[in-house]
Order: sequence, then structure tokens, then C-alpha cells
Amino acid sequence: MKGAEVRIWVMWKIVALRECRNLWTHTNINFSLIDTNKYLGELLKLGRIDVAKKVFDEMPERDEFTWNTIVAGYGSAGRLVEARQLFDKAPKKSAITWSSLVSGYCKLGFEIESFELFNEMQHVGFKPSHFTLGSLLRLCSIKGLLSRGEQIHGYAVKTRFDIDNFVVTSLIDVYAKCLRIVEAESLFESMPDGKNHVTWTALINGYSLNGDAVGAIQCFRSMRAEGIGANQYTFPGVLVACAAICDIGFGKQVHCCIVRGGFSANVFVRSALVDMYTKCGDLTSAWRAVESMEVDDVVSWNAMIVGCVRQGSPERALSFFRTMHAKAMELDEYTYPSVLNATALMKDVSNGKNVHSLVIKSGFEGYTLVSNALIDMYAKLNDLDSAFKLFDLLVETDVISWTSLITGCAHNGFHELALKLFSEMKRSGIDSDQFVTSTVLSSCAELALLDLGQQAHASSIKSALDGSLSVDNSLSSFYARCGCLQEAIKVFDSMRTRNVISWTALIVGYAQNGEGAKSLQLYDEMVASGVKPDFITFIGLLFACSHTGLTERGRYYFESMEKDHGITPGLDHYACMIDLLGRSGKIQEAEELLNKMTAVPDSTVWKSLLSASRKHGNINLAKRASTALIELEPHDPVPYVMLSNTYSAIGKWEEAASVRRLMKSRGVGKEAGRSWMETKGKVDTFTSEDRQHPEAKAIFLKVDEIMKMITAAGYVPDMSFALHDVNEEGKVHGLAYHSEKLAVAFGLLRLPNGAPIRIYKNIRVCGDCHTAMKFISQVYQRHIVLRDSNRFHHFKQGSFACFCCMS
Repeated sequence: MKGAEVRIWVMWKIVALRECRNLWTHTNINFSLIDTNKYLGELLKLGRIDVAKKVFDEMPERDEFTWNTIVAGYGSAGRLVEARQLFDKAPKKSAITWSSLVSGYCKLGFEIESFELFNEMQHVGFKPSHFTLGSLLRLCSIKGLLSRGEQIHGYAVKTRFDIDNFVVTSLIDVYAKCLRIVEAESLFESMPDGKNHVTWTALINGYSLNGDAVGAIQCFRSMRAEGIGANQYTFPGVLVACAAICDIGFGKQVHCCIVRGGFSANVFVRSALVDMYTKCGDLTSAWRAVESMEVDDVVSWNAMIVGCVRQGSPERALSFFRTMHAKAMELDEYTYPSVLNATALMKDVSNGKNVHSLVIKSGFEGYTLVSNALIDMYAKLNDLDSAFKLFDLLVETDVISWTSLITGCAHNGFHELALKLFSEMKRSGIDSDQFVTSTVLSSCAELALLDLGQQAHASSIKSALDGSLSVDNSLSSFYARCGCLQEAIKVFDSMRTRNVISWTALIVGYAQNGEGAKSLQLYDEMVASGVKPDFITFIGLLFACSHTGLTERGRYYFESMEKDHGITPGLDHYACMIDLLGRSGKIQEAEELLNKMTAVPDSTVWKSLLSASRKHGNINLAKRASTALIELEPHDPVPYVMLSNTYSAIGKWEEAASVRRLMKSRGVGKEAGRSWMETKGKVDTFTSEDRQHPEAKAIFLKVDEIMKMITAAGYVPDMSFALHDVNEEGKVHGLAYHSEKLAVAFGLLRLPNGAPIRIYKNIRVCGDCHTAMKFISQVYQRHIVLRDSNRFHHFKQGSFACFCCMS
């Protein structure tokens, strides 16, 4: 029946019902009970409950069918209190009366009441029908009630309803929606015949929900081969599967089936088509699907906006939103979050605030989904004050509200605040999800808080989040960035699925922890597994080559980026290559590479060149790099300090002093070196010659002991890292009390024998401390892990081996 025919039929029904009502009210004609029951049923179908109740009350006689009809009507309309009252008044109840009430409670999601009625029905001697079981199974499917569904399955087996196709189809749907696809498949295969489009659709959607896109597509093919036609409930499931594996070819075939079947006007099918095309990267076909609509539909437009954002085209997303607004389309709570995300990605503060104003005008500010998106947008736009104000206005917060704020703080570098908010969230009784757990692990890695990160790891296991890909990736990265490479490897090895982020995290982890050769080996394994490297992967590879002196391999990877993988080298890649060439003494080649850059070099690139110039005493190049750096970042002390040190290294004391005076006259202060370590959940911080620590006396006595022990073992202080305006004795004492030496002394005092000593420093470790750590690890038979601003340095007990090269 076509749309126009349906409207005519409905109008005819209404006119006929009005005439019946007039006859009922204004004449003395006695209608038969059968006619009255039909009239009552039609009123209830059209939702005219109050009129139906009046007719029911005025009926001179009622039979069992009358009572069943009125109870079912009130139950379907969601008026359960009145349905129950009518049920209780019914002079004679049948299995149909009971099923009608059960169906009403199921429809509104009342789990306890539905199953209590189901049990009570049997207790008083009525046998549930397949419709009763279908209603209960539908409830289980919607709410994910696996154990309840299994209970109904057991009942169906006992009462032989397990051969009823309607019940079996409902069971397949329950198991599929509860992610028990094996049981769903088994039931499907047990049906010898009678599989209809509903049965096939339940299994197809089950495969999609369970992440088995190939299974969903194959099931759809089998369904077509059996001659079973698909409908508006089948197509979305198979389109989701096509999108999941980016099979746009099969997706287009499904699109043809949709057009031939006359389902292209259905809103859910249309939005699934748009979603499929956008996820497959074909925004043009997605837009054609939107344009072909006879009537603009907000769901499909929303899918288009989401797709543009997902495919990295926030400008197009904003353009579509403007068109929606110009067409005066009725926007909903699902429109605004994607648009706000688009403005955040564009760093477009002005349009972000304009959309916020529109949210307020349209009355959507009170919607949690929209409020969360506003918090997320302001946080991403570095406006944490607005994000916090919006958060404080929320009547009720959920995990997404907290995640938006916590992630925003972390992305803006406020990692301590992010962790404090996470603690508040936990105290408020809200459970973590995979997104906030990943953010917390990243903040723990940034602050080198191993104990707290391990607590987050334990919490993720308790919450069954450790199988999440994003959590596993964050865990692997966290352990690698805390110097716990073996733990990072364990997480990586335990992962059921891996993506490019998984491989890259460990490649970078190996590189930062001095295992450059293993980084390159892991890269070969990644490529062999079929995973394509990304922008970040090559940063890890070039870093590994730089710190292991593999110049030719570094050149190969740098050239292969664009040639083999279509990745244009970025500023970070150039910085790594210049560092690699500089470390290997190829200063001229490093400068030539910088001169060939099409992009304007940033501070990272110039710092790499300045570091190479300082190492090899190339004063002219050092002056060029430092001048460029000072222009880019006039308040950064690094170029001044490095240029001064370069002059000092070649004995040009006056020039070095001149740079220091310039630095002082411009009000640029050198960042004080700080070292810290975490013990029993507490962080202790140290600065050079710092005597403010509560245990300063014991620490300095331990340092004196250490210096005697390592000097006896062959350690010689490197005076090039000492202050130049003090005498020799002052230089020795100054070196002895560097912050990392105070930290290692504290570690030896506080940590049990055999426990690794983990120290973190905000700037590069000096060459003298690096040498001292080697001797300390030998004399005290300890594993010392020192992380500075550049990388990790591992010193193994009883060995001078350090898997890194100082520069």
C-alpha cells in the first residue's frame, strides 16, 4: 500500500468511526456485541483510548473478548495502572488476558513486573503462548537481559516452544544482542525450515553488533541466495558491516538492492547509507544520498555532518549545518554535538560561540549530550574556564561529562588537575570507561607516576576494560614511557587485536628506552602483518636510528615515507633527520637538508641543528640556529644556554658571558633543573644543592658516601659540566650535589635492596651525572632508570652497559 493510499485509508477509518460514534450516541439502534467489539478495537488501534473507555463503560454487555481488547489497548498505550485495574476487574481471565498485560509491561521495559506476571500466570494455571514469550524476549533483547533470556529459553525447551519459529527467532535476537553470537548461530542452524526475513535479519544484525562484519555480509548473501527479501530492518545492519571493513563495493550493491526494493525513502535506511559512505571515505556519494531525499530528514543530515567530522572535513560539516539552519530544519540533540566537535577541530572560537548561542536559543542547553559536547569543545579550544562553568551548571553528570573535562585538562597540559578530577569522579560513584581510563594513563605517563598508573591498570582489569584497544594502547605507551619496557611488551603481547597505534607505541617505546635495534625489528614485523605505518611511526623509527647511529637506515626510512607510504615528512621528521645527521658528524648535510625544507622550520628543527652544532663545535651554525630560535621563541632560555655552552666548550669565555648577559637583560630565566621520584604513592622533588627536603641531612651524607665509593671504583668528575666561576673544590662539590644525584641517594635510602631506582628529570641529564650513574649502578648493584626531557637511560647493576649514547 503506497503512502497516499495509506492516508486515504486512515481518513476513511476516522470518518467511519465518527459516523459510528454518532450512531452510538444519538440513536437507539442496538449494535451487536460483535460490532461493538470491532468498534472498540478500532478506537484503541487509533490511540483514542478515552473514547474507547467511554464506549466500554456504556456497553450493555461484555464478553471475554471485550475485556481482553480493553486491557491490551491500555497496556499498548502505556497506561499500565489503568490496564492493571481493568485486568483485576475482569470477571473471567484467560491466557490472552494475562498475555495482554505482560505485553504492556514488557513494552515499557518493566523487567521485574513483567516476569512476576509471567510467573503468576503459570501459578494460577494459565499456559503462556508464543506471543507471551515473544514479548518477554523482546524486553530481554532491548535491555540486554541475558540471564532472563536464558530463563525463557529453558522454559521454551520444556514446553516445546523451541520448535516455534516465532520464539526461536526472538531467541536468536536476544543472544545476538547480548553478544552471544555462537548461541544465536546454533539456534539459527537448528531451524530446518520457516526462516523468514525476520530470522535472517536478527542474525545479520547480530553479526554486525558482535563486530563480525564479514559474517554479516556473508549471511546477507546467503539470505538473498535463499530468495528471502530484505526490509528496512535488514539493510542498516549489513550497511554497518560494510562500513566497518570499508567494503564500499558491496555497500554499493546493497544500495542497488535498497533502490530496487523501494526502501530508499526510509529514514533509517537512508541514514545508514550516508553513514556507510562517509565511513568508507566517499563523501560525494554520501551527499548524493542526502540530496536524493524527497523530504529533508534530520537523521540523514546528522549522519552527513558526523561523517564529515570523522573524515577530517570539519569545514564541510559546518557548511552542512549552515544549510540545515537556512532550510529551517528542525535540529535535534544529535545535531549539535557533531557541529561543536567540528568547530573544536577547526580551532574556530567564534563559530563555536555562535553555535553555543544557537543551542541556548533552541533550548537544548539542558540536554546532557549537548552540554557534554559544549564542555568538550571549550576544553579543546583551551578555554577551560568556560568548560568548568558549564560543568558546574550540570544538574546531573555522567562519565562523558567527566571525561570531556578530564581529557580537556590533559590536552592543555594540566595533568595533575586531570588526575585530581579523576579522583573526584571516582568518589562521586561514576565508573570509568575506556576513554577516561586512556586519558588517565596518558597523564600518569606525562608525570611519570608509575604507582598511580598501575592503580589505574588494576582498576581497568576490575572493570573489564583491559580488553579495550584504546586502553591496551595507552597501557603499553604508559609502561614504555615510565621505563618499564618489559611490562609494555607484556601488554602488547596480550592484545587480541592491534592497530597502527599499538605497534607505534612499542616502536617508540623501544627507541626511547635505548633499544633502537628492536624498534626497527618490530617495524618490520608490523609491515609484514599488513599494518600500514603512520606519521608517528616514522618519528619513532628516525629517533631510534638517531640514537643508535644508523645513518643509512635513517635515510632509507625518511625517503620511503613519501615514496612507499604517501606520507609527507613533517617538521618532527626533519628534526629527527637533522639530529641523526648531526650526531653522525654530517653537519653540512644537516644544514643542506634544512635549507631544502619546503615548510618553515620550527623551534624543534632549529634546536636539533643547534644541538648538533654545539656537539661538533661549529660556532657559525650554532649562531645561525640560536638567532632563528630567539626570533621564534624570544623567552625560551634554551638557545641562549646552548650557544653560551658552545662558546664555553671551545674556550671563548667572554663570548659565553656576553650571551648570558644578553639573556639576563631580556629577562629570560634558565629553567632550574629538577629531579623527582615516586615512592609509596608520594612524589619527592630535588634541586641542585637543595637542603629543604625533610631528610636532607641523611641524603647529603649518603651522597658523600656515594662519591667516595664510585671514586674508588674509577669515577672522575667531568669539570666541563661544572660552574666556571668557582674554584676546583667548589666545582667538585657542585657536581656532587646535582639534583639527580640527590634523588639516587634518596632512592638508596628509601627503597628495598634490589628494587629499581626510577628518577625523572625535567631537563637533559648532564654528562657527569650520566657517568656517575653508571658507577653507582655497578657499586650498589642496582638497576637505575633515569628519564630526562629527551629519553630514558638504563643503567644495569654490576655492568657499565648503558643502552644509550650521550650527546
